[in-house]
Amino acid sequence: MNASLPTAPTADALRAALAGLLDGLPPRQAAQAVERLIANYRGTTPTDAPVLRDRSDVAAYAAYRMPATFEAVRAALDALRDAAPAWQPVTHTDIGGGTGAASWAVAEAWDGAARTTVLDWAEPALTLGRELADGVFDAEWRRARISGALKLDDTDLVTVSYVLKELTEADRRAVVAEAARVARAVVIVEPGTPDGYERIIAARSLLVEAGLTVAAPCPHSGACPIEPGTDWCHFAARVSRSSLHRQVKGGSLPYEDEKFSYVAATRFPVTPAAARVTRKPQIRKGQVLLELCGPDGLVRETVTKRHGPLYKAARDVEWGDPWPPAEA
Repeated sequence: MNASLPTAPTADALRAALAGLLDGLPPRQAAQAVERLIANYRGTTPTDAPVLRDRSDVAAYAAYRMPATFEAVRAALDALRDAAPAWQPVTHTDIGGGTGAASWAVAEAWDGAARTTVLDWAEPALTLGRELADGVFDAEWRRARISGALKLDDTDLVTVSYVLKELTEADRRAVVAEAARVARAVVIVEPGTPDGYERIIAARSLLVEAGLTVAAPCPHSGACPIEPGTDWCHFAARVSRSSLHRQVKGGSLPYEDEKFSYVAATRFPVTPAAARVTRKPQIRKGQVLLELCGPDGLVRETVTKRHGPLYKAARDVEWGDPWPPAEA
C-alpha cells in the first residue's frame, strides 16, 4: 500500500469523487443514458461491444449506480467481518468490477490495506474507475473478458457484484468455480429480486461444493430453508439519492433502499450469526416481532418487555442484522 494514500476511503469520499463526473454533460443526456442502460445492461451477455460504450455512458451510470453498489457490497463485507473479525485480506480481485464500487467498499472495510485488481471488459469503465480511485486506494485496472475462460491468480478475497446476470448459466458456474479455486474468501452480491436470489443460491451451492464454509448471511452451510418459488432472501441498504437519482426516478426523498441478495463464504474458520433477521422488524406496543433464519430454519420470535435488555436490543435491530446481538 502506498504510504501517501489515505487510509480510510469512505462513502462520502466516493460521493465527492462522483460529484464532478457529470460536469459538462447535459442533465437530460445523463438521464437518458441511465434509462437506456438500466433497461438493457444488466440483462446482456458481454460481447466485443460492451454496453458501456463511452465516457458519457460510464459517467452517467457510475454516478447513478456506484453508491448503491457500494452500500450493498459494504453491508455484505460487514457481515463477513462479523463472522471473521480477526481476518483481513492482503490481496483482492474484483471480478467484473467496472468503475470499482466493490473495490471502494473493500478499501473502506479494511482501511485500504488490500491490493486490489479490478477486472472488466469495458475499457471506458476501467479508465474512469482508475481516475476515481487515484490517490484513494491501491488498485490495478485490467481488461479481461468475464466468461468461463477466466483464469485468476491466487488471492485472499474475490468480490463478484451485480455481474452474474450478465453471464450465461455455464459462464456463471465457471466464474464462481474459479473464484472458489483461487480465493480464501468469496463475496457475491446480486439484486434483491427473486431471480437475483436464485443466482445467489446457485452460487452458494457451488461454493459449498468446492469446500468453502458459508460465513453470511446464513447461520449454516446447509440447504436454504426457503421453498423454491415461495419467497426469496434479500436485504436492504440505505443509499443517499443524488440529483441524478431524483431526476431519473422522481420522488422527493433524499434516500432510497437498495435491495440485494448476497453470500460470503471462506476457506478459513468463521463464526456465523446464530440467526439473522430476514425481514424488517415489526414494532408493536410492548413487543417486537422478528422473522429469523436460524439453524432450524425460518422462525418468528416475539420479544416483549419481559425480556429486559433483549427487548431494547430488538427495538434497535435492523433487517439483515445478526440475532441476538453479541452485547444483549
